[in-house]
Amino acid sequence: MSKIIIPLERIEKKIYLIRNHKVMLDFDLAELYQVPTKRLKEQVKRNIARFPDDFMFQLTLEEAKILRSQIATSSWGGPRYLPHAFTEQGIAMLSSVLNSERAIAVNIAIIRAFVQLRQLMATHHDLAKKINDLDRQYKDHDQKIVMIYEAIRKLMTPSPPSEPKKGKIGFYKE
Repeated sequence: MSKIIIPLERIEKKIYLIRNHKVMLDFDLAELYQVPTKRLKEQVKRNIARFPDDFMFQLTLEEAKILRSQIATSSWGGPRYLPHAFTEQGIAMLSSVLNSERAIAVNIAIIRAFVQLRQLMATHHDLAKKINDLDRQYKDHDQKIVMIYEAIRKLMTPSPPSEPKKGKIGFYKE
């Protein structure tokens, strides 16, 4: 099998959050697989039992309107059919219905992109949790720290020079 490399950034740009699922749209997948969208949809319809609702769903007209600027339009001024959205599991299933070397290589790259996004989100979540924990832990100490800083600033600020004792001017006889 020849190695087909698709830049991760190219795949990540095609992952959308729809109905609280990270998905890729049928026409974007068809582009990556280098097959016509019509062929991809035909293969899915022939194997529809492999694509339950949590693997694939069709966008509503409202969802399609929201994504209109990102959706390819037909020569008739808009998409002729509402696109299908594939979850990570649905994309994994596509490799079994699109039985080609390219489909397998593309699926591997796509799954890796999903994994990397998940790891990135987990890292951000963990970091936010640690910051909140530290904030809660040291909240009581904030006032004490402020008082310490104020005391240090006072010690570092030079005090105004004291006025020297004023003596009498002139000569005195003893």
